[in-house]
Amino acid sequence: MAVKHTHSLKGKIIPKFVNTNEVWSWIIVETLARLGIKTAVICPGARSAPLTFAFTKNTCIEAISLLDERSAGFFALGCAKREKRPVVLVCTSGTAAANFFPAVIEASEAGVSLLILTADRPPELRNCHAGQTIDQVKLYGAYPRWQVELALPECKSSLFAYLRQTIMHASDRSMASKRGPVHLNIPFRDPLSPISEKDREEPLSVEIVDDFFDHLEESEGSVVFSHRSLPSGFGKSSRGIIIAGPAEPDDPESYVEDVAVLANKLGWPVLAEGLNPLRNIGRKGFAPIVHYEAILRNASLAATLNPDEILCLGPLPTSKTLREWLGQSNARILFTDPSVDNLDPLHTKSRHLNLPVGCLRELVETKRKRKKTYLESWLQVDRSARLKIGRTLGATEFAFEGKVAFELSKCLQRETPLFISNSMPVRDMEFFWSQSNRKVRPFFNRGANGIDGILSTALGLAHRNKPSVLLTGDLALLHDTNGFLAKRSFKGSLTIVLINNNGGGIFEMLPVSRFNPPFEKYFATPQDVDFSKLCQSYGVSHRILRDWKHFRKAVSDLPSSGIRVLEIQTNRKKDTVLRRELLDKVAASLAV
Repeated sequence: MAVKHTHSLKGKIIPKFVNTNEVWSWIIVETLARLGIKTAVICPGARSAPLTFAFTKNTCIEAISLLDERSAGFFALGCAKREKRPVVLVCTSGTAAANFFPAVIEASEAGVSLLILTADRPPELRNCHAGQTIDQVKLYGAYPRWQVELALPECKSSLFAYLRQTIMHASDRSMASKRGPVHLNIPFRDPLSPISEKDREEPLSVEIVDDFFDHLEESEGSVVFSHRSLPSGFGKSSRGIIIAGPAEPDDPESYVEDVAVLANKLGWPVLAEGLNPLRNIGRKGFAPIVHYEAILRNASLAATLNPDEILCLGPLPTSKTLREWLGQSNARILFTDPSVDNLDPLHTKSRHLNLPVGCLRELVETKRKRKKTYLESWLQVDRSARLKIGRTLGATEFAFEGKVAFELSKCLQRETPLFISNSMPVRDMEFFWSQSNRKVRPFFNRGANGIDGILSTALGLAHRNKPSVLLTGDLALLHDTNGFLAKRSFKGSLTIVLINNNGGGIFEMLPVSRFNPPFEKYFATPQDVDFSKLCQSYGVSHRILRDWKHFRKAVSDLPSSGIRVLEIQTNRKKDTVLRRELLDKVAASLAV
């Protein structure tokens, strides 16, 4: 055990501590370690010192020190996405805890397990202008899956058991069928450092029976599924479609296999979002539809391909064109996902089945022989769209930002973890990312869809991982430059593909872009930052790419360690026009 002066006496463990806070924090950390927690991200502060000392002494949990709480929250989020288990966040009292809020929201909306431990002052120091004191109870509102304030530390065996069970329950709640963040507010009295309590001369001996932690074991989380039968008549139509939205499954290969088997049973086409593993893992005899954005821009085709039934796997894709098409459809829609969330922002006549696709495939009967006309129509028009988009982008000169996603899909090494920023990068992934069998692993923050914490999340994902890539715009990177402060603790390789169009390109696609002023100043918000100097100040490698040849070479050969920025300077106004014209031209040329 990671405590000093420990010895055993016939079934008892007797660690020796200098104060009560040290005992309390040791039990917290030891319980987490026994539950399989591997990573704790710790921000500096005095009130959280007992927890910091306990984490740094435990050899089973990596304690990572990060300065900025907002950045730390997203770094932990990235680690949790990679590890598929809870990651601990620790901070001191006051506004430090408030800076975790954006990451808590994202973790809640995206279903990522985080354990937030916020140190606090004891009750007698609240509401009396003691420093660094705010109301931290239920600080994060309804976003945590569970939240509680722990009792004040005391050396009582009954409270030790309470503490152990509370920590275990917190971990279980974060890993339940609806994964997400859990918040524990932890008050501490002085002394906060490992020094003796007042009037105590001898070390504090605490008797803990040998099997105190024995029932704790690493958990994969308990998942509760509904075993209801499928809706009456489901899957009978030959004009049905499956829509596979953004997904970060623990086992992408099994996920793709499940979807392919399900699609084969139903005889339906699968429209696969750019953030779905279906775009990156091939399977013989199965081809997803990836160019639905261009297809559905053709009004005649959209009407011809209108389905009778729709099965949505998880949340809807990003495409506004697809969503509008679904909203106008009279088809029955069934959403299926392990969560109990309402996944229908279109408010259609939909139903929800809280089952993963692996269970759903078992409920669907093997298909009867049926005409393939509808499925083949989708496959035919998608092949045509793929060829036309490929030829057009192949002839597109440097540097159209929409081509970046297209090129990445062609030249990233197999199984590369790729984190995609929100705003335009995630849309260009949907529009232009090609289907292949490179097994690239897409990751993203689509819970709340914000641009905050993008860099920090990507660093957390890349930490102790394979060489990874972040695709981002300039504003998202600037919004989180404190993420670079993780460089000292970062162990891994992250290549940042930076699309610098000097502003918010996403706003160029909206009606507000027609009103200038105030558009350029208050919406596009160009920052005119010299990224070479910014990177130099953080000790991060930087390079401007001038053509596609150098781009392909740079992203196909990822370094084994370090952080680097590959900048591509683009023109957001010209790119907005080119993106629209390209998709509309392809759409107009398509026919079944």
